[in-house]
Amino acid sequence: MQDGYFDGPGPEARFKAFLAEGRFMIQRSRATGAHVFYPRVAAPGTGETDLDWVAPSGLGTVYATTVTRQRPEQGGDYNIALIDLDEGPRLMARVDGIAPEAVAIGLRVRASVGEIKGEPAVIFHPVEG
Repeated sequence: MQDGYFDGPGPEARFKAFLAEGRFMIQRSRATGAHVFYPRVAAPGTGETDLDWVAPSGLGTVYATTVTRQRPEQGGDYNIALIDLDEGPRLMARVDGIAPEAVAIGLRVRASVGEIKGEPAVIFHPVEG
């Protein structure tokens, strides 16, 4: 099983290793062509274990968003959003480069690898134009 439990690091560890390298990668089934996120050893619905790691376009659309309020000394307010990647999977992330209250459903965004609390993370920014 590629990147599975038996021949190396598990899928979540591999995903985190890619982020540490500055790369955002998701999985895709060779049999169905369907993209998968969150990392796993088998594709949901089909059970296919033929998952390869691929670089997504990084483009997506905000599906839902909320603002988390914090005191300024704790870093201030930030948003938590559900992003539908153009490849299909939905993931939870932050949208930076815009006021948390300005993040809206339908906003087009692009992924990058940044840091949250010192850990590599996928962060989205509004697409210009």
